[in-house]
Amino acid sequence: MATLGIVIAIVVYLAALLIMGATFAKDNHTVGDYYLGGRKLGPFVTAMSAEASDMSSWLLMGLPGIAYASGICDVFWTALGLGIGTYLNWLLVAKKLRKYSEKNDSVTIPDFFEHRFRDKSHTLLLISSAIIVVFFIPYVGSGFAACGKLFSSLFGLDYTIAMIVSAAVIIGYTATGGFTAASVTDFVQSIIMTVALIAVVCFGLSSVGGIDVVNNFATSLDGYISLLATHDFTNASRVSYGGIVTIISTMAWGLGYFGMPHILLRFMAIEDPEKIKLSRRISTVWVFIAMGVAIFIGVMTRTMVHVGALAELEDSERAIVIIAQTLAEHGFAASLLAGVILAGILACTMSTCDSQMLAASSSVSENILHETFGIELSEHMQMVMARIVLVIIAGIGVFIARDPNSSVFGIVSFAWAGFGAAFGPIMILALTWKRANRYGAIAGMLGGGIMIFVWKFLIKPMGGIFGIYELLPAFIVAMLLCVIVSLITPAPEKEIVEEFESI
Repeated sequence: MATLGIVIAIVVYLAALLIMGATFAKDNHTVGDYYLGGRKLGPFVTAMSAEASDMSSWLLMGLPGIAYASGICDVFWTALGLGIGTYLNWLLVAKKLRKYSEKNDSVTIPDFFEHRFRDKSHTLLLISSAIIVVFFIPYVGSGFAACGKLFSSLFGLDYTIAMIVSAAVIIGYTATGGFTAASVTDFVQSIIMTVALIAVVCFGLSSVGGIDVVNNFATSLDGYISLLATHDFTNASRVSYGGIVTIISTMAWGLGYFGMPHILLRFMAIEDPEKIKLSRRISTVWVFIAMGVAIFIGVMTRTMVHVGALAELEDSERAIVIIAQTLAEHGFAASLLAGVILAGILACTMSTCDSQMLAASSSVSENILHETFGIELSEHMQMVMARIVLVIIAGIGVFIARDPNSSVFGIVSFAWAGFGAAFGPIMILALTWKRANRYGAIAGMLGGGIMIFVWKFLIKPMGGIFGIYELLPAFIVAMLLCVIVSLITPAPEKEIVEEFESI
C-alpha cells in the first residue's frame, strides 16, 4: 500500500508534464517561440521557473545532506552567496538584458553577445556556443543519472531502464512544448518543491517532538550550528571551517548566476520588463526561504536519528528520500504525500535538465548550424531541426549517464564555475560599460574559460590559499582581461554606443 501511493503520485506527476508539453506545442510557430516563448512569460512564471531551473536536486539532496553530515557552517555560507548572487543577477542584469535582447533581436545568449558587440566574424558566437555545449551535455547527463538512481533505489528497477524512462519524459515535454512548456512546468515544479519541503518539516517535527527538541540536540553538538566551525561526528569535536579565505571561496558560488544561460534566458523572455522588480522579489524571497528550510531539514534529520525516528543514514544526501519512505508507512494518504515529496526531488532535477537541453539545442541548431554555417531552412524545417538537435543532445546525455557508478556528478560544480567565469563578467560589462568591445569580450570569455581548467587542475592541487573554488580567480581574470583589452583596442563604433545609451 505504501509503495502504491508513491507510484500513483509520481505517475500522475510525470503524465501531467507530458500533457503540458503537448498543450504548449501548438503555441510554437517560430524558432523564437520555441526557444524564447515569444517573450510572453509573466512575472510569477519567470521568477519561479528561473529559480526551479537553477536549484536542481542540490536543493533537496545536497543541502540537507551537507547539513546532516557536518552542521550548518558550510551550507550557510554557500546559501548566502547563492542568495546574494540571485538578487544581484535580477537587479543588475535582468531588465537591461530583456530590453537589449529585444532591441537587437537576440534569441539566445550567444546571439546576444554577437549582436551586442557587432561581431561579424562570428567568433563570439562560436566560442559561447561551444562553451554551452561542452558544459551542458554532461550536466544534462548528471540530471538523467539522478533520476535513474532515485527510481532504481525506490522501486528496485534496473538503473538503465529507470534512467531512460525518466529521460524520455523530460525529452518528451521539452521537445514538444519548447521554452514555454519548460518554463510553465518549472513553475509547477517549484510549487511541488515547496510542498515537499513543508511536508518533510511537518512530519519530521512531529516525529521528534517539536522544534525545541531539534534546537536542544543541535546546540549540544560542538560546532554543529556554528558559522565558523563544523562538527566531526567521528571524534565528537569541533573543526575550524578555515577562516575568511574559505568563507569567500564558498560564497563565490553566487558569482555563477551572472553566466548561467538557462537562467539568463528567463530574463530575455519576460513579457513586461517593468514587472521584473516583482519577479526579483519573488525569486529572492523563495530562494532564501527554500535554502534555509533545506538546511533545517538536514539538522532535523540528524535529530530524528538521535531520537530513534530514523536509522543512521548511509548516504546523507538521501535524507529526504528516507523520510518520505518512512512517512509512506503511515497509510495510503501518507504514501500519496510521500509520493509528492519524491516528485519534488524529481522536479528539482527535471526543471534543470529541460532548461539545459533547450540552451544547448539552441546553441547548436540556431547559432552554429544556421548563423555560423549559413544553413538556410524554412520556418517549419527550423522547428523540426530544433527538436532533432534537442533529442540528439539528450541522447548523448543518456549515453554519458549509462554507468550508475560514473563520476558525472563531479561536472556540476565545474560547469557552474565554467559558465560563471566565461559568461558572467562579459554579461555584466556588456550591460553596464559602453566602452566594452568585442576584443575585450573575446579575451575575457577565453581567459575565464581557460583559467577554470588551469586553476582546477594545476593550481588548486597546491592547496592552502590556492585551494579556493576555481570560479573566483577565473571570474576576476575574465573581468580584468575584458576591461584591459577593451581599453587598449579601438573604441566601439558610434552605432554600438548609441544602442547602449538607448537601453
